[in-house]
Amino acid sequence: MKRYMQRKLLSKRWQWRLVLLFLAASIAAQSVYAHQQPVTLVVLDINPKNVAMTIHVPLNELELAFGHQVTQAPETSLARWQSQFSAYLSNHIHPTTNNQPWSVQIGALEVAKAEQTQSGPFQEVIVHLLLTPPTGASTRRFTLHYDAIIHQVVTHKALVSIRHDWEQGQMMERQVGVMQVNTQTTLIEPLEINLETGSWWDGFKGMVSLGQQHIKEGTDHLLFLLALLLPATLRVNGRQWGAFGGGTYSLMRLMKIVTAFTIGHSVTLLVGAMGWLRLPQQPVEVLIAISILVSALHAIRPIFPGHEMYVAAGFGLIHGLAFATVLADLNLEAAPMALSILGFNLGIELMQLFVVAITMPWLTLLSLTPFYKGVRISSAMLAVLAALGWMATRISGVPNAIERAMEAVTQFSPLAVLLLALVAIPTYLYSANKGKTIAAQIER
Repeated sequence: MKRYMQRKLLSKRWQWRLVLLFLAASIAAQSVYAHQQPVTLVVLDINPKNVAMTIHVPLNELELAFGHQVTQAPETSLARWQSQFSAYLSNHIHPTTNNQPWSVQIGALEVAKAEQTQSGPFQEVIVHLLLTPPTGASTRRFTLHYDAIIHQVVTHKALVSIRHDWEQGQMMERQVGVMQVNTQTTLIEPLEINLETGSWWDGFKGMVSLGQQHIKEGTDHLLFLLALLLPATLRVNGRQWGAFGGGTYSLMRLMKIVTAFTIGHSVTLLVGAMGWLRLPQQPVEVLIAISILVSALHAIRPIFPGHEMYVAAGFGLIHGLAFATVLADLNLEAAPMALSILGFNLGIELMQLFVVAITMPWLTLLSLTPFYKGVRISSAMLAVLAALGWMATRISGVPNAIERAMEAVTQFSPLAVLLLALVAIPTYLYSANKGKTIAAQIER
């Protein structure tokens, strides 16, 4: 009996040891997985006459295959090894159509910080290339031969995705393949790119949709316009906003402000998208936040009464530069770029007019009541708060609670419009009935 108990106790000890061993192995496996090496990202922009390629190459993996020291102070050492790296890429990137080689032009290189889910933070070199097919060949069907790093580091992978396909109207990134060593054949097999036939009409429609989406997600652009429109139906009474100015007065002011903003951002959208003027993104974004602040303060108390049209046009120039960055990233030639500017701008205008159409009727109803002053000032104060939050984030580069709150509130924009309507209608009816009652009492 004693030996049996000892054996049983020993058996339990071994069970616990096995459990602990299993847990340790699991933790070790998870640790290994959590520290997998980063992969190369290959991003393609498909255009009618060429393919713009952007490669995000992790420096630690590149160093293993390249044979040069690139991980130590890469920002300063890039100038020393970039010519050899460009030559290296030329030997390992070969797009072809029916075995006919494409022209590969290597452009700008830059070092940046990056992070991938499976690997954590690391440094990478970003390379911009232009791939041009032989005469008569389509950019929609080709074979991509790519083995940079993979030819030496057999565990490395390159994820290939299409970010923009102009002729299909596709502006959302989607993965189309993985370049890696085939474990069965030990070969790095090329990737066949075979896209459906597109058209310039599809490209135009895609740009209209992109413009609409940009405004839909661009809370700052809409907030500027709405803040400027808050007092649009009111007349100026000294240094204060007065009463409702009448239907014709309100409609004309509304049309002037919207038209002026449209003209302003259309000009710089054209100039920026064509590459005639480029400004750093950060100061442009800060100026957009300032434009919201100014228009919100004007909604509280008139700062530039009667000159809203000129202010809308002036700040529209700044907003247009932000719009232009979207088109500049498409790497289009002149003809499709011109069509894209037209479609993108049309999409912006359609969405702006839609937003004005579903908000201004209710704001107009409210402006006919004595309660509008409270609505106008409280709305303008919220816009001031949002502008200050965006300014702080865009100057410091550090997100803050106000910005996060704005992103959360934006998701409920349709409910906010519904709530505005539900408040405006009964408020107007109540004020109208009360006015009739007072008038009847005066007549008596």
